[in-house]
Amino acid sequence: MTRINTLLVANRGEIACRVMRTAKAQGIRTVAVYSDADANAPHVKMADDAVHIGPAPVNESYLLIYKIIQAAKDTGADAIHPGYGFLSENAAFSKACADANIIFVGPPEKAIDVMGDKARSKRAMIAAGVPCVPGYQGDDQADDVLVAEAGKIGVPLMVKAAAGGGGRGMRLVHDLKDVPNAIKLARSEAENAFGNGELILEKAIIKPRHVEIQVFADSHGNTIHLGERDCSVQRRHQKVIEEAPCPVMTPLLREQMGAAAVEAAKAVDYVGAGTVEFLLDQSGSFYFLEMNTRLQVEHPVTEEITGLDLVALQLKVASGDLLGLEQQDITLTGHAMEVRLYAEDPADDFLPSTGPIHLWQPSGLARVDSGIETGGEVSPFYDSMVAKIVTHGATRDEARRRMIKALSETALFGPKTNRDFLIDALDRPDFVAGDATTAFIAENYGEDGVDLGAHDFASYAIAAVIHHKLRQQAAHRLALNVNPEMLDWSSTGSLETVAQYADGEDAQTIHVHVDKPGHYRVRSGEEGVEVDLISLTADHAKLRVDGRTIEAIYYDDHRTLYLALPKRSLTVTDLTGLSAMEDAGGGGTVVAPMHGLLLEILVEAGARVAKGDKLAVLEAMKMQHEILAEIDGTVETIAATAGKQIAADDLILEIVADEAEETDS
Repeated sequence: MTRINTLLVANRGEIACRVMRTAKAQGIRTVAVYSDADANAPHVKMADDAVHIGPAPVNESYLLIYKIIQAAKDTGADAIHPGYGFLSENAAFSKACADANIIFVGPPEKAIDVMGDKARSKRAMIAAGVPCVPGYQGDDQADDVLVAEAGKIGVPLMVKAAAGGGGRGMRLVHDLKDVPNAIKLARSEAENAFGNGELILEKAIIKPRHVEIQVFADSHGNTIHLGERDCSVQRRHQKVIEEAPCPVMTPLLREQMGAAAVEAAKAVDYVGAGTVEFLLDQSGSFYFLEMNTRLQVEHPVTEEITGLDLVALQLKVASGDLLGLEQQDITLTGHAMEVRLYAEDPADDFLPSTGPIHLWQPSGLARVDSGIETGGEVSPFYDSMVAKIVTHGATRDEARRRMIKALSETALFGPKTNRDFLIDALDRPDFVAGDATTAFIAENYGEDGVDLGAHDFASYAIAAVIHHKLRQQAAHRLALNVNPEMLDWSSTGSLETVAQYADGEDAQTIHVHVDKPGHYRVRSGEEGVEVDLISLTADHAKLRVDGRTIEAIYYDDHRTLYLALPKRSLTVTDLTGLSAMEDAGGGGTVVAPMHGLLLEILVEAGARVAKGDKLAVLEAMKMQHEILAEIDGTVETIAATAGKQIAADDLILEIVADEAEETDS
């Protein structure tokens, strides 16, 4: 056994912080690496030492093996933990660590090499007798060969990058005529994300569950599994809600899937923590999907039901020690859930969101793994997941209800988030019943994003009362010799203030009548509520709205008020005193929805386009996004250049709209 004294974490964000917590608890010195964008990030502050490794883009910092190895040498690190993503499943990185006599906290090069390639891993699993999805995983990657093989397999069909994961380089095809474009997009995304454009084709299993088995192996030949996780709720093939155990798991099925996962690990001489992912169909048949040769994002739910610290086990095994566990030692207690808090806009097809963090306030009712803080920033250069929230209960429903409560007490103000969507999804009948499959989001919300409906008037009333009180307090601070008891009092009767609020395309004029200090009548048109302001602190408000007590978290940014209510978040801009609001993208102006690399512009000046036509392809936050025309018209101006970085709201092109056709009256 080799003792680890100093551990370099070759990652960032929440996973870097999570690994460091365990390492520090074991008395291990920790080293962070960081890019320009992460100079003041929480993981840098948390580490005992930190090394700058380059500019913000990952291919100039976090993906440079030689810089990571040099940082380890310079700081005396005898081990490197790769976290997940970045270099965690890079066989060359594992080899570079070995060559530098540095412990790699992960599996050996061979296992990463085989399992990191979906084609090779699938061939290896077929040879090992592990059930696999029918498809094509051949060496011939010519487009015409892939198209022909797709015709043999039939639709629905998955076109998938052989390297990498996380939903990148993946396209679902329902019509064979769409296969060539799916191959083009998947290959381009795979080359940009992983540097490898090799693809495989698989028959799409309709409405399966995504169930994965956590395996652990040491270098002495011991391999066990730690039960399963259900990760079926996904958007863009990336997981959103995970839980353990799987709601439909039986002891026999767990034994069968566990045995298959252990055989998969043994087939590649696996060492360390790994996850074997399966698709489970409605008949109870399961098929190998892939193996992730690293710690998974969702590992906390396994920790919650087994009582084990998986990072501690990783460090133990990496040191050459025996795992110290046998299969019969593993017991599963209760139920755990994890949600991924993303900086994204569910209403706009889950488009990533970036920008400064005005306030980050996690709940105290749950385990929260995060790598952000108030005053920080969500960068366009990295993944949009900013935190994981984990709950445990004696039953599945107890864990679910605790999660809803924890989310209701969570606020992230600045970038848009999926908080409200998560609360809504956890309360959908399909999820409550444990019936969610990979089709859950499409079936419950459609294919064009999540529409949770308009906010109720009470939400605007709460915002108006908080705004009224904050403006009043600001004015009082500037006044001389005014008794606070005189606030909200008038000798002429009821006082009234008026606010004009915009929430996206929604706008309302709100009238706030002050009946007596702390009691308000709020109305807009025919709607009205009575609000009592019970308490107001720097970021919390407690109110009674028509007799119902509500607690809110808020952040006041001059004319903009961010508000997190128990089920919905609301961001309103006070238009009072403003003459006009500019339309950021309006009419035929096409702007970048976020910072990123403009890969392609698919039209030329003078071209005719119809609403829904593809105009450009933008790569941002490790995904490719197609920019579509919102109107019919003619391309007048091309303002951007393909292959260049572009900032949010930068002009890409302009379209002159078709004139409306005149009709006889």
